[in-house]
Amino acid sequence: MTTPTVVPTPPRPLRPIVAQTESVHPAPEGPTLRIVQWVDPVADPHGMHPCSRYVELYWLGIIGPSTTWLLRRLNYGLEVHGDGFDLNLPETARALGLGDKMGKNSPFRRALARLITFELARAHGPGELAVRAHIPPLPLRHLSRLPESLQRSHRRWLAEQQLSEPEQMRRRAIRLATGLAQSGHDRVTIEQRLAEWQFHPSVAFHAAGVASAGPAPSPKDRAPVPGVAQKPVRVHADAPSALPRPVHPMFPDLPVQSSAPDLPDATAQPGSASWPAGVRPQ
Repeated sequence: MTTPTVVPTPPRPLRPIVAQTESVHPAPEGPTLRIVQWVDPVADPHGMHPCSRYVELYWLGIIGPSTTWLLRRLNYGLEVHGDGFDLNLPETARALGLGDKMGKNSPFRRALARLITFELARAHGPGELAVRAHIPPLPLRHLSRLPESLQRSHRRWLAEQQLSEPEQMRRRAIRLATGLAQSGHDRVTIEQRLAEWQFHPSVAFHAAGVASAGPAPSPKDRAPVPGVAQKPVRVHADAPSALPRPVHPMFPDLPVQSSAPDLPDATAQPGSASWPAGVRPQ
């Protein structure tokens, strides 16, 4: 009986162990959408940032708060990733408080559709969406849907766009300073607040002075002083129309009798009731 010969099996070659490096951009879970920037050489020079006050005042009432927040979230991603990024749809929907449903009529899908409807985004190939980074001014066809106060504000904004940058800054500073003055702030506080809002010191100083002075009261708005008769002032026909009125140094609202005699009226006759006493006819 022969003994079987056992041939040893050669050992397997050892595989090199490669260290697995963690990916910088892990693959997102769930449906994604590629977001890229919409470059519009015609509208971009006149556009505003999605986080600007213009978008919050005028676009918000047209596209709604959900679409406005989604637009800002997408532009923030484009600022971080200039060449585009993958948007996780369920995660973004939950982050915006719109739930995680991705149905056709879900709030998040409707917000995406409004971006395309109002030409703030457009399809850019399969699975990609191009989003504006510079929001254009609100079209006139949508302006009528805003309240009348915002329509007047938008017309004033359009008129100010024709002015120079320094003049726009000066008017904006005066409006802000007037609001602060109406809230009870003094001149020093108004100037400090304007400086905190990055206004030039000279612009802040001028706006604080204008707002603190307030509008000059007209003569008809002045309340009559009890016990003092309001005597009409007669002015000669040849005298200038803007004669300086005597003002009491301590009581500027009280009428002061001038030391000079009154001039006669052009139609008055000597000896008549309208002829002032103490004036001799020439």
